[in-house]
Amino acid sequence: MSPEIIFLLQLVLGYVAWLLCFGVYIMPRIKAMDRVAAQRAIATLHSFRFFGLVFILPGVVGPHLPASFATFAAYGDLATGVLAMLALLTIKTRPLFWSFVVAFNIVGIVDIILDYYLAIRVDLPAQAGQLGAGYVIPVIYVPLLMITHVVAFYLLLRPDRPRVRRERSWHEALTPAPPDPDVIRAKALARAGDRARGRTAGQSGSPRPTEPAS
Repeated sequence: MSPEIIFLLQLVLGYVAWLLCFGVYIMPRIKAMDRVAAQRAIATLHSFRFFGLVFILPGVVGPHLPASFATFAAYGDLATGVLAMLALLTIKTRPLFWSFVVAFNIVGIVDIILDYYLAIRVDLPAQAGQLGAGYVIPVIYVPLLMITHVVAFYLLLRPDRPRVRRERSWHEALTPAPPDPDVIRAKALARAGDRARGRTAGQSGSPRPTEPAS
């Protein structure tokens, strides 16, 4: 296979693998969190996007990596990572926290979309080897980032529904709770103690038998 086909195939499979992982392991936990905790977890992931500066680091990427793509991808990732860090730092000030959450998600998703556009424009798949050690970023890391951006916007737009305590049905209310073994054991010991005390009291209070007259 050509480098272009290998790169595109791995890019698509990266999305497939992360979507399967998200559906089974990650999304149920995110839905169970409150809105702040969920956005905080997503911001923590994106705070590491300063790693995108590797695209302009000589010796890590190839010398012929298109500069128009590398520069925009590097600084777009850096801006997103800094905004995500600011969201984490301002979590106790909720208006600032939500502002930075919206900001890093908008900047981050625009960065990824424009990176895809520039990659197509400079025919990056055909020269994917120029990514060097940074090859793992678009194949493994970027699909996860894009998916979490979509999840973040979904959580932002979803109404915050209060949790309602479930009412028990009539048969659940009428069904007695199973007895606690410890309670049963304590009651049995108490009854045994009462019986023992009763026997002791009966023996001490019974009249002595009279001796027959000689």
